[in-house]
Amino acid sequence: MADESSSGRRIGRYEVERELAEGGMGVVYLALQPELERPVVLKRMHRSLQGDEEAERRFLREARTAAAIHHPNVVCVYDCFTWRGEPYIACEYVDGLDAASALAKAGAFPPRIAALIALEVARGLEELHARGLVHRDLKPDNVLLGRAGEVKIADFGIAHDPKQPSLTRSGVSLGTPAYMSPEQIRGERVDFRADLFALGAVLYELLAGMTPFAPHSDEKDAEPSQLRRIERGLFRPLRRAAPGTPRAMARIVYRCLRAKPKRRIGSAAELRGLLERHAGTAAPADTRREIAAWLDECKLAPARGKTKRARRDDPALPESTRVKHALRLALAAAVAGLLVTLALTRPDPTAASAPADGSPFSGGQAPSRVDPR
Repeated sequence: MADESSSGRRIGRYEVERELAEGGMGVVYLALQPELERPVVLKRMHRSLQGDEEAERRFLREARTAAAIHHPNVVCVYDCFTWRGEPYIACEYVDGLDAASALAKAGAFPPRIAALIALEVARGLEELHARGLVHRDLKPDNVLLGRAGEVKIADFGIAHDPKQPSLTRSGVSLGTPAYMSPEQIRGERVDFRADLFALGAVLYELLAGMTPFAPHSDEKDAEPSQLRRIERGLFRPLRRAAPGTPRAMARIVYRCLRAKPKRRIGSAAELRGLLERHAGTAAPADTRREIAAWLDECKLAPARGKTKRARRDDPALPESTRVKHALRLALAAAVAGLLVTLALTRPDPTAASAPADGSPFSGGQAPSRVDPR
């Protein structure tokens, strides 16, 4: 639940408007960066994890990982800082909603919209993988859909460079079970193909309105059953779950969801190419317009939120700041009054300078012509 009592608080140099969400890993706020007058998202590590060295390293690594990436399909990180002993990350605010919320409101997406969103995510993954990074927790909650049609990958809390030592113990799996690859479930070392598996699961859900390995309603122990199904590569055929899905798109999903990594699509670049072949190679601006039009048609994008500047007479501001502001206003009023007085008492220049012959030019001399050559 969003906490409206957060409004008006200051965290470092940021003015907090409201709490957006709270989860097991942290709390997220919508705030304003006053110097640039831009909205930002502030992410604070959950207090229950503070003091956990591994969790703190992972939190800081999220900031460093995302800050090194500048791509239109990846959320930007602006800042990382500590405020009153608590670590924070400041990152780009996407005015819209995540794909999980869109699914909850609208159900399954039209095949073309699902393909366009998957294409944008594949472009973001291509950049991540080119930098040697594996996201490891791609899911609808981490796919942000902006009102203007932008699609961005968010949340790099467990992203990992396979070339670097892992911060987790061997045999321990991190991620969200419904979107984890078999090797990730087993706690094995993963590479970029785990992200391709996850994107296949996300695309399946966008098309069908359900996850590919969702347990049947009559199963008592849902999660282990789901994990076993993932490890064996058993899922309900997509065209049975979503009959309107084109065969070509179903084949793309199947190739992503293969249990053995070596049998999956070879790279994010290859996946992007397959999706472009299916959805077309429209310019990114055209893709954004199409997604934005669909969001607007379905009334999915919330009313545009505006961060509010702190009032200058806000009690949270120091007394010295309010006094300085009052003095500046008084000085400005005095200067304005002086200018008005001068304007009223100044002699009329036209009475002295108007020429006797009625010529509009002073001294009876026209201004020199500009040589047209």
